[in-house]
Amino acid sequence: MPSSLERVLRLSAASIFTVGLVGCSTDGPGAAMDEQDAANTTDAVDGLPVDDQQGTEGSAAPSSRPPAAGGAAGSDGSTQPPSSDASPPGELAGDVVPLYDASTVLEPEVHFDRGDAIVTRFGDRGRDRHAREDQFQSYDHYLPHYWEHRTARIMFVDRVAKGGSNIDVSFVTEWKLGPAEFRAWYHGMGTVAHYSGNYAPLFVEEGPGTYDEDHERIGDGGTQYKYSYTIESAIELDGSHAPLQVGQFMEIEVSQFLDAPPVGRDNYYGTVFLYEVGVGGVVPWQAVGDFDDKASERENSRKLDERAWTAGRTTLPYQYSDEPDNHFMQMATNLSGRNAQPFVRGRRVHHTDMVDGSHDEGAENGTFDALQGLAGPRYINRSCDGCHTRNGRAPVAPEGELLDRWVFKVGAADGGPTARYGAVLQPQATDGGSAEPGVWIERWVEQADGLRAPVYAFGDEAPARHSARLAPQLVGMGLLEAIPEEAVLAHADPEDANGDGISGRAQRSIDPVTGEMRLGRFGWKAGAGSLRHQIANALNTDMGVMTSVRPSPDCGAMQDGCAEDTGAELDDAHLDDLVRYVALLGVRARRDIDDPQTLQGEAVFAELGCSGCHLEELTTSPFHPYAELRGQVIHPYTDLLLHDMGEGLADDLGEGEASGAEWRTTPLWGLGLSACVTGGVEGPFQSQVCTPDESYLHDGRARTLDEAILWHGGEGQASREAYVAATEEDRAALLAFLRSL
Repeated sequence: MPSSLERVLRLSAASIFTVGLVGCSTDGPGAAMDEQDAANTTDAVDGLPVDDQQGTEGSAAPSSRPPAAGGAAGSDGSTQPPSSDASPPGELAGDVVPLYDASTVLEPEVHFDRGDAIVTRFGDRGRDRHAREDQFQSYDHYLPHYWEHRTARIMFVDRVAKGGSNIDVSFVTEWKLGPAEFRAWYHGMGTVAHYSGNYAPLFVEEGPGTYDEDHERIGDGGTQYKYSYTIESAIELDGSHAPLQVGQFMEIEVSQFLDAPPVGRDNYYGTVFLYEVGVGGVVPWQAVGDFDDKASERENSRKLDERAWTAGRTTLPYQYSDEPDNHFMQMATNLSGRNAQPFVRGRRVHHTDMVDGSHDEGAENGTFDALQGLAGPRYINRSCDGCHTRNGRAPVAPEGELLDRWVFKVGAADGGPTARYGAVLQPQATDGGSAEPGVWIERWVEQADGLRAPVYAFGDEAPARHSARLAPQLVGMGLLEAIPEEAVLAHADPEDANGDGISGRAQRSIDPVTGEMRLGRFGWKAGAGSLRHQIANALNTDMGVMTSVRPSPDCGAMQDGCAEDTGAELDDAHLDDLVRYVALLGVRARRDIDDPQTLQGEAVFAELGCSGCHLEELTTSPFHPYAELRGQVIHPYTDLLLHDMGEGLADDLGEGEASGAEWRTTPLWGLGLSACVTGGVEGPFQSQVCTPDESYLHDGRARTLDEAILWHGGEGQASREAYVAATEEDRAALLAFLRSL
């Protein structure tokens, strides 16, 4: 039987060629490139694509639109599929069809070389306070009406790398500012929000109107305003001016002081971004120095060592606002300007009660009428945030309490859906609906080794088979979708050909829209092949909301009339926004990267064989439609494969090609922050402290990371035994490393 790697090598030559040329522009799959073509396609600055149709500095008004990758640029800046004479995209072995390939329409680049300048485009949102103000604990949260007129699209056109001496800055807001605010070059003498460059009075205002990707006016209608200025010099930390040079870093904050908006308050601050002069791109940062020691750098921002970039350029900076529950709710650092409004609109969908239309963060946010009455007639929870609170994993409910943040998959004796309830129990119902039985934890069974396992009670006769699934955290899911299929399959070893005891298998999943076979990626058993598929599944079974992806409800054969209630209820526009929101959440940077114990733990992680399943590094595809996710070197600590974890963790209901004992390797990024996100905070406003809630594995049975490791059996048994046999020092170091993620 051929190995997975051998099967990957059977891809068509065209497909392998195009996938292998990460970052290269092609005329279509398999297009050959000579040395001159390659020289015209990439640039020495960070490997960015170059538009060789643009002139050099001094050309008349070159477009800031990036080159087409695999096709011609459309009028909206998107990349169109290659011409019809291009080779067809290849299929992966085992009839798995790539989710994205060279024919995928790509959104415009967020960071690229246009020939005469480096262009960077990114998005922002209004904030309550400043990034370093830990006394207020009010930077990372969201204020009322956050989706209404409170985002900005920012663009830098940087000529420094091309021998020029300036940076054109423009930003487009959704509402008129009064006054405009653009501050740059951190100073930090008076406050932690003190900048040397207060450029706002120098910006030229234009509007109202509508502005495109390049911040060019395309219509007189609309409420958008454009603000622009050219920065000619740098300002050092001591306040002295210097010429702009490659390698400098400019910290900025764009506040939004709105001029009498229709709803909500007027004044908002902005995100702190750190821009790399002459290179382009905004980067994750850390604060250095002591603010109270004026001879130091006074919490000046420095680019984070790339060892801490957990999620490539989507990685979030370290948090200095002391909001331990808000780590998983942030925009990716490199979020494009075009996705700022979809992101906040998607967040609104995520937080909306789809029974009464209310927003779960306060009555000030009003009612989302278009989503009112969509949930049901049967459901588990009424909103996405109801299960994935603050985008974290759900807590374990007390004994006897309804498990309304879990999915209970149920099956008949043959493993198919039950006749009475379908495939998922939906224990709540809207008015006039008929709820299905609830489930709760009856008790915990304590084992001799100190581990515990749940015993469930059902509100009706227990199903022949069942599988309990706790709601997982959401960060990083877009990047997991962007991992190329062949990168996953290269690590599969279903027959354990190398004899290491690890035989990861790829899950396969039918695309509910196209009917094609996809690589399974999402869910505890990797049952969904795309993020859109996974979200549509959750809307359908968890909330009773049907979409164009999943237009039929979960029904048992004996549920009269259930199957007649079909058709999309949630508009595709709202589904699209929700998918973008989840896909483009940022992942917090890894911490303690130079701590000796953490470094020791990282070595122990490898020595114990943990990295056999929890892969440390992967690179995302160049073909994902979202520019933010393309070509990122990421550290999710997963192989996305199914592994037999032994009898102790097994249930009796498989999914797709996964047995009851097989589970997808859980990503570990965000692990050290998850307890505070799940548990939340307590105490008076601006004096809140974390109330950690640790619950790991698919049913939350592990109360600590130590217990989670000790539950590893099957393919993880050898690593478990090595952990038990390790010295106390090594075990402590390993746990410190895991908490740094």
